[in-house]
Amino acid sequence: MRIGGALRRRSKIVATLGPATDSAEMIEALLKAGVDVFRLNFSHGEHADHALRVERIRAAEAKFGRPVAIMADVQGPKLRIGKFSGGAVHLQAGQSFQLDMSPTPGDVRRVQLPHPEIMAAAGPGTVLLLDDGKIRLEVVRKRENQLETRIAIGGRLSDRKGVNVPSVALPIPALTVKDRADLAFALDQGVEYLALSFVQRPEDVMEARELVGDRALVLVKIEKPQALAQLEEIISLADAVMVARGDLGVELPAEEVPLAQKRIIKTAHRWGKPVIVATQMLESMITAPTPTRAEATDVATAIFDGADAVMLSAETAAGQYPIEAVTIMSRIVRRVEEDEGWRETKAATRPPAEKNSADAIASAARQVAETIGAKAIAAFTSSGATALRIARERPDAPILGLAPTIQIARRLALVWGVAPIEIGETHTMTETVVRATNVARREGFAEKGEEIVVVAGVPFGKAGTTNSLRVAVVGPDRSATSSAPEGLAG
Repeated sequence: MRIGGALRRRSKIVATLGPATDSAEMIEALLKAGVDVFRLNFSHGEHADHALRVERIRAAEAKFGRPVAIMADVQGPKLRIGKFSGGAVHLQAGQSFQLDMSPTPGDVRRVQLPHPEIMAAAGPGTVLLLDDGKIRLEVVRKRENQLETRIAIGGRLSDRKGVNVPSVALPIPALTVKDRADLAFALDQGVEYLALSFVQRPEDVMEARELVGDRALVLVKIEKPQALAQLEEIISLADAVMVARGDLGVELPAEEVPLAQKRIIKTAHRWGKPVIVATQMLESMITAPTPTRAEATDVATAIFDGADAVMLSAETAAGQYPIEAVTIMSRIVRRVEEDEGWRETKAATRPPAEKNSADAIASAARQVAETIGAKAIAAFTSSGATALRIARERPDAPILGLAPTIQIARRLALVWGVAPIEIGETHTMTETVVRATNVARREGFAEKGEEIVVVAGVPFGKAGTTNSLRVAVVGPDRSATSSAPEGLAG
């Protein structure tokens, strides 16, 4: 598969694997349809299930010759009520309802809340949302291990439904015992991204970073109002970001979610961190072969906002039309990226370059490519940082992420505009230019006689040294000509 022919879309697609897409045939079909990153949801399934998925993804990756990233999404501290004697009750608005620590099955008057953290942090006036916000309780009185509430919004409530406490920062770690076991397993499987659920504070990211080290990249899911309060610090510590609109939409008023999405994307873009928009993007396609017009607009809006990637959850994990969902999402993204209004928005929202040589080179690469009409910007990157800096510029030319190892190439699969390609180590700028022009021609990005911009760091093999720029003309086979001397800083 010639990557240049396939890369007509700058924003990436993340797809969740599940019962509907577990087979090797379905994984290959999803890759053909346009998936760049596969998400493994550790809220469901056993380690053996996920290991088999990883094996099949790697086999499909090898078959198609295109680096693919894997994201392990750990569950996080899921808060739930206990069980009812009849399995469910119907709560009436205006009545009293008690939450306590007793494991005795509940009824219409009370139920267990086995979370002392909530008992300690809540007080009169605290709002608790149950079952994704369908039930709303307001605390009126607090006793030891007991909360007396008034039912503000009633309805059917069944066993083990989730609890959200939007107004309180709970003193609970982002990583549970289960998460730590899942994280260790995922690292052993060689995944590229670890997604942290229910991040509340910068310390949550630091804790994960200590466990992960440099074995994977840390992605934070922004789904708590408390995270929005410390957004800059959290994103500065993370490697990537997700706008997780599921729980965020439960804990924030509906009218605040679009604004939060724009703010998170803008902040991530400024920091040069890849950002994913997730949850209910094509929700109706779980059971329907086409999306609603509102869903198509939602995907388009995320692309206009500047998202690096858009994500499918149940649509591909358990839906009836997973391939169609990916295909249609890809078509929507491509159509938006053909629009002149999108190009104008992209240029208008470009963050200013930071005052360092690496960002100056990245900005110069974009400007040179635009001025000469270069067919691609080839970024040789030993850690991925060079490609990320250029992606932050949102150039019109596609970015070739030339990585020394398959591991680094896979990490770049999530990054906007980047075609990740493993080319091995290079040791001089001349060697890098030759490989870059050969790759650009081989993968269908440029033809003989056309120009590309090559960006790298000297000395080679040292991360974080983006300092050299060269314009190169693509030759007929293994040769290239260059317009700048060896090691010239841009």
